[in-house]
Amino acid sequence: MESSGTRQHEDGNHTESTAAGPEDAEVSLSVPGMDCASCAGKVESSLRRVDGVRSYETQPTTGRVVVRYDSATASHTDLVGAIEGAGYEVTERDGGTSDGHDASDDANESAWRSRRAVKTGVGGVFLAVGLLLEFLVTGVNAPVASVVGEPLFVADVLFLVAVAVSGQAIVRNGYYSARNLNLDIDFLMSVAILGALAASLAFGEALYFEAATLAVLFSVAELLERASMDRARDSLQELMDLSPDVATVKRGDRTETVPVEDVAVGDVVVVRPGEKVPMDGEVVAGDSAVNQAPITGESVPVDKTVGDEVYAGTINEEGYLEFSVTSAAGDDTLSRIVSMVEDAQSNRTEREQFVERFAAFYTPVVVGFAVLVTVGGPFVLGTTWPQAVVNGLTLLVLACPCAFVISTPVSVVSGVTSAAKNGVLIKGGTHLEAMGAVEAVAFDKTGTLTKGELTVTDVVPLNGNTEADVLRCARGLEKRSEHPIGTAIVGRAEEGDVGGREVTAFESITGKGVRATLDGTPHYAGKPGLFEELGFDLSHVHATTDGGVVTQTSTQLCERHDCLDLLSETVPALQSEGKTVVLVGTDDELEGLIAVADEVRPEARWAVERLRELGVERTVMLTGDNERTARAIAHQVGVDDYRAELLPDDKVAAVEELVAEYDGGVAMVGDGINDAPAMATATVGVAMGAAGTDTALETADVALMGDDLSKLPYLYDLAGDANRIIRQNIVASLAVKAGLALAVPFQLVPIWLAVLAGDAGMTVGVTGNAMRLSRVQADDGTDDATSRSD
Repeated sequence: MESSGTRQHEDGNHTESTAAGPEDAEVSLSVPGMDCASCAGKVESSLRRVDGVRSYETQPTTGRVVVRYDSATASHTDLVGAIEGAGYEVTERDGGTSDGHDASDDANESAWRSRRAVKTGVGGVFLAVGLLLEFLVTGVNAPVASVVGEPLFVADVLFLVAVAVSGQAIVRNGYYSARNLNLDIDFLMSVAILGALAASLAFGEALYFEAATLAVLFSVAELLERASMDRARDSLQELMDLSPDVATVKRGDRTETVPVEDVAVGDVVVVRPGEKVPMDGEVVAGDSAVNQAPITGESVPVDKTVGDEVYAGTINEEGYLEFSVTSAAGDDTLSRIVSMVEDAQSNRTEREQFVERFAAFYTPVVVGFAVLVTVGGPFVLGTTWPQAVVNGLTLLVLACPCAFVISTPVSVVSGVTSAAKNGVLIKGGTHLEAMGAVEAVAFDKTGTLTKGELTVTDVVPLNGNTEADVLRCARGLEKRSEHPIGTAIVGRAEEGDVGGREVTAFESITGKGVRATLDGTPHYAGKPGLFEELGFDLSHVHATTDGGVVTQTSTQLCERHDCLDLLSETVPALQSEGKTVVLVGTDDELEGLIAVADEVRPEARWAVERLRELGVERTVMLTGDNERTARAIAHQVGVDDYRAELLPDDKVAAVEELVAEYDGGVAMVGDGINDAPAMATATVGVAMGAAGTDTALETADVALMGDDLSKLPYLYDLAGDANRIIRQNIVASLAVKAGLALAVPFQLVPIWLAVLAGDAGMTVGVTGNAMRLSRVQADDGTDDATSRSD
């Protein structure tokens, strides 16, 4: 049996090479009626016979078929014809263009409003009335005809009408299964229904009730399965519906509303309060708070002003924005997310591969068992021939492992889609499965555990100066510097609006600091060593205690009243916290001290602790920073271990050691670009802050779309739950089928129970169980409560 969600290549019927050629083309077709494993099997069998098809991928959980083919040999028409030859209509191609066909069986409608639902309802009424006459109002159940010498009662006629009405779609699908040599549930149910009717004629014992029960209940089962699959598809559709179909574009002095497909890169789009951003772009006018939760999962709206990026699908809260489009429709961040979520089924997990291998043997074995029970039952178990036939038909109902096959892909789609809604993009089911099993997590420091931007953390005024005095001088000295430290100091001074000084004769002192003349007086800013060279005694410096601002750091370190020992106490203490110290002064006086650091993310420590609570055995920080800084940051965030002064190759080696040590696997969390080699080496590579970053989206196994490390425990929690649910689905579906099959020869399982429990019940059960993954919510660490699905 072919399985769902897989990419197949040519077998013995096709000899073309699968290597890409100049005539290769790829098309994505929407086949909404293909909503189960057996449906996918028919489509695959039909496509396999088309010359020129190089590979194909069926996605029943999203209702799409992706075909790669040689355009010189095959055409779109050939592909559509092959799918229609399997009994399914193609409604769209490449996600956009209708081919003019109407979906078969109202495939785009709700399951319970389709023509099949109506026919099933009518058949159900005839079945119910027939049961009433057969068992309760027996006086009315008179013979009306004779078939091969046996009387045909009113109830029998009603049962036959129920078969004709409700079984029509089943037999039709069974025909296509037989035509495509596909031993699936539709073929088996058709055989069971027609077999019951044939047995009625052959043995002279009416099995019309069994045939009607099969037709009506299996149609109900199919509708239940379709409704369950619709739930999985709806979760993805919610992502697709985030972005509006139209945009308001400025055309000179006026605006006009046009389809997003007609908007070009560089066009200026207007977004008013309450509207959704239709495309990716850069703000050129206005300012507002934008709700980015649909893309990044951030719970708090982000302020946007000129120069900031906005993403398709986000919501403008209250202000007016104009932005220049940077990505064409279909190439924006949201479109890439949707595409990657759809493609998440392509990369099969180990469990999916096991299920597919098992399913290939399961159906033939059970069919063989059905034949054995039918033929041998009267001799071994003493059953009557009619009962033996019923037992065989019941086993045919149980022979197709639909729930078993769908148990893993529907869980993967549910998990991946749920993650995307929470700002976590998982590139495939294998990564979801692997993330749930990792035992160690390695973190990059800069941009991952820290914010990746230097900020001023301490200002210690000295010798009667105020904090504003120190920042004013530092601003003048650093304003012309291009060093990140200087940028951080200038930024802090501008935030405090400390004013400026006249700057002349600026000079950079390589490796030590800067020098400039401020209002006619030479000033310096730089390392403590620079001021030692200038002749200062850094072991005895007076801190400002009257009229100035004394920081908490200076208060704690000033053990001799108003005197600081910068050389052996203050500077080393700040450096031990991972901070870089800059002194500011003239030739004659030290005016102050400024400490700069890459701040630890506020959620970093919580994320590390939460991972440990969820079962991660070891957390390690890998950084190129010096030992002192690395030790300080590692202590602040609470990782189990750290490794400092690492080059990119050293990080790869460190990850390799962890992979060799932990059988469950290792996750490497980094920025998605600089840490790409180490992330590729790890079992799972996780990129931080990947929204709008093409490289990170393409290279990472998992991308945290918002710059939020608190999503990492959510990812691990979700992946663990997904693995548990997949195991539950596989075990439950297999156990129920096996249990029912073994009980059939002893007449413990009526045919209606086989349909409802073995087919419909398990399909709905595994789908509903998978949908629980949507209830796993991201926790930002503000409270101890964590929402779980079980």
